Amino acid sequence: MYMIKIDSVEQFEKIVGENKPFLLVKHSLTCPISGSAFNEYKQYVDNEANVDTYYLAVQDARPLSNYIAETYHIRHESPQALFFSNNEVLWNASHGKITVKALKEAVQSNV
Repeated sequence: MYMIKIDSVEQFEKIVGENKPFLLVKHSLTCPISGSAFNEYKQYVDNEANVDTYYLAVQDARPLSNYIAETYHIRHESPQALFFSNNEVLWNASHGKITVKALKEAVQSNV
């Protein structure tokens, strides 16, 4: 699998409109904690992922990050991982809770 960077609300809405489960990670390009969580996400995608995977950098896509927080009533955090299915967030985690194991379990228990 591979992960796709998204930057706009339009891209995100197109993905949601496909009605397929997916993971999204929001991360900061300057925060070491975010970098660590993003590395876990990359490891998950490279070795475990069986759903579509996306990411955004909050510095590049702040309007999209805010849109997701407001639309799904989930407080913005960075880093933050979200699992979407049927236009709902079924799972989310932030900071040190974003691990390969947690991502794998979230997908397995929600697909």
